[in-house]
Amino acid sequence: MKKNYKFLNNINFPGDIKKLSAHDLKTLAKEVREEMIDAVSVTGGHLGAGLGVVELTVVLHYIFNTPNDKLIWDVGHQSYPHKILTGRKDKIRTLRKGNGLSGFTKRTESEYDPFGAAHSSTSISSALGIAIANKLSNKSDNVVAVIGDGAISAGMAYEAMNNAGSSKTKLIVILNDNDMSIAKPVGAMRAYLAKIFTGKIYFSLRETVKLIISAFSKRFSKKAGKAEDFLRSAVTGGTLFSSMGFYYVGPIDGHDVDALVSVLKNAKEVNYEGPIMIHIKTEKGKGYSFAEKSEDKYHGVTKFNVNTGVQEKSKSNIPSYTKVFANTLVNHAEKDSKIIGITAAMPSGTGMDIFGKKFPTRMFDVGIAEQHAVTFAAGLATEGFKPYAAIYSTFLQRAYDQVVHDVAIQSLPVRFAIDRAGLVGADGPTHAGSFDITYLSTLPNFVVMAASDESELVKMINTSVDINDRPSAFRYPRGNGIGIELPKLTEKIEIGKGRIIKEGKNVALINFGARLNECLIARENLIKKGLNLTLVDARFVKPLDENLIWQIATDHEALITIEEGSIGGFGSHVGQFLNEKKLLDSNLKFRAMFLPDRFIDHDKPDLMYKYAGLDATNIENKILDTINSKVVVKKSN
Repeated sequence: MKKNYKFLNNINFPGDIKKLSAHDLKTLAKEVREEMIDAVSVTGGHLGAGLGVVELTVVLHYIFNTPNDKLIWDVGHQSYPHKILTGRKDKIRTLRKGNGLSGFTKRTESEYDPFGAAHSSTSISSALGIAIANKLSNKSDNVVAVIGDGAISAGMAYEAMNNAGSSKTKLIVILNDNDMSIAKPVGAMRAYLAKIFTGKIYFSLRETVKLIISAFSKRFSKKAGKAEDFLRSAVTGGTLFSSMGFYYVGPIDGHDVDALVSVLKNAKEVNYEGPIMIHIKTEKGKGYSFAEKSEDKYHGVTKFNVNTGVQEKSKSNIPSYTKVFANTLVNHAEKDSKIIGITAAMPSGTGMDIFGKKFPTRMFDVGIAEQHAVTFAAGLATEGFKPYAAIYSTFLQRAYDQVVHDVAIQSLPVRFAIDRAGLVGADGPTHAGSFDITYLSTLPNFVVMAASDESELVKMINTSVDINDRPSAFRYPRGNGIGIELPKLTEKIEIGKGRIIKEGKNVALINFGARLNECLIARENLIKKGLNLTLVDARFVKPLDENLIWQIATDHEALITIEEGSIGGFGSHVGQFLNEKKLLDSNLKFRAMFLPDRFIDHDKPDLMYKYAGLDATNIENKILDTINSKVVVKKSN
């Protein structure tokens, strides 16, 4: 920590905050906000969400006895101030770096992180589980979940509230309403919260705070009567939450320290068997003018200049895979009115914002609701439309049942654009696209493709437009392409056909996905050592190019597959085919390279692939080991 703060320098753990007066908390909040801005300017990461909950974080740790009282942050984008105050301020400038702090809450990182999170809408469910566990263990510790207005719109949050409302278990849920998730929240919940806020009293005035605190206290008294009920109906709007069994309080000004102290203290001390919903209104990006003025409130940022707000720009002029996908889909949609774009609260992340600007009536952001997105797409497909569900690999996991039951079994032509395939860097294992090859290629009658470069991605999109009899998916990585010319919209790929990139002898390497360039580097290195191998780009795991694999297997002594996915994917399908055809009974040596059976911590993507054993050096070593070469090559760590 570089600055000489009045209070923050002496705050190492929440117990130190309790030594301050309530008045001092305002100054501490300013210092935490300043420290967070300075730190993220160095590391990059999620800025806006954390800035919006600085006051809330300070007050929560002031009022509650963490870590005995459990504090659970939904998603974790907003947890940076929490990390600063819970023994990690000296490491805050290691955020999202190798061997540094995670960008999300993480149980192995701190006892103050009781539940790890990086995907949305899990906080109420996990908090209720902890609260029930406390009840069964006769513990009186409090459990607090903080969830955003975007996250609470997801189905899992409703399921949790429904369960919590009938549990007769004390649980405090803080609804952080900042009118922003990653993108503008959508749907009926957004309208409902806006109606509460605009149509009722906004609890920032001292007199109003006194009213609600009075009502709050009375509600938990057995003597509470009609006067209190009248007050609640007059000044609160939480009918939905009340009907689900929550005692609703709000909306409260989430930046008013005095109001937060009073309300949270009451919530902690009341003897009430049931869930409490405290609705606070905050501003994402609060306290940093550049974030406040930004359309996305600086949700995710690269390194930036604190004084100017200018972020570091990519030095590459090569377009990202995401942009290549979006622009190609737009070009097709100009000619085909049946093409529909769908995203689950990630319009900018998936490129659907580009599609939406061009075709506003044909792009649907369904909110944080991947399950609904998939079945919604299935419904469109039944009526002859061509839905493209653009979803990160890690988030598509959340809708696997819908992919199986609503799409695959009915053989509906939903097209899945799977972004962020493979390892993703600073977001770490929670966002890695490690499993989609395996979980999609097991499904009958599914077309599953992986692009080795941006040109191949365009061809796969071109091909998918005409797949009208079954579901299809094409996966592509995060980041920029390799800088090659893009093909025309008419250039397509024959379903289930791979391609030979380089012909050689004895050994064949079959690539599936974006490791092709590393394969080329490994091949060049091996040529210098006297080994000239064949290199194949499989393109498809489903259907498998059995003719090509048969040819390769019978013409070579060794066959090695490589993919950016877990066991059970491309290599497993190739191995099964070789076994069924009794090709493994011959002298053929077969090896499969895939992601190791462990979660790989956040780091730079190239280093993550090195740790995973999928970089050029490791590919080279695997080939040499397979053929029992006597050539000595230094292995990477």
